[in-house]
Amino acid sequence: MSFIPGQPVTAVVQRIEIMKLRHGDNLILGFSIGGGIDQDPGQNPFSEDKTDKGIYVTRITPGGPAHDAGLRMGDKIMQVNGWDMTVVTHDKARKRLTKKDEDVVRLLVTRKSLEQAVKQSMGGCPQTVT
Repeated sequence: MSFIPGQPVTAVVQRIEIMKLRHGDNLILGFSIGGGIDQDPGQNPFSEDKTDKGIYVTRITPGGPAHDAGLRMGDKIMQVNGWDMTVVTHDKARKRLTKKDEDVVRLLVTRKSLEQAVKQSMGGCPQTVT
């Protein structure tokens, strides 16, 4: 999925809620991210659009909070607790995800299989879903 900065984005998204796991003073989500506007989008193995500077899930810990919530490797994170993640640096994305005062992370993610399922359910029609 590609977009033009400053323009509305149309995407098929899924809501995922992750309860952080407490481990001493640390709160664990159980996944890693890659991408960001300050990173080289050509290095992103999850996007066909090599200009896409979005935030992607690059690793999931089996049996961890993110895995149990249904997050998948390759998911593109569109929002974290209502914050737009489509045009952020890698560090800003990491900080939004790991805020110490938030026990729950609510994500809006998109993935190819979601878009494909909507297209199939619409009979392959090239309609836009917002």
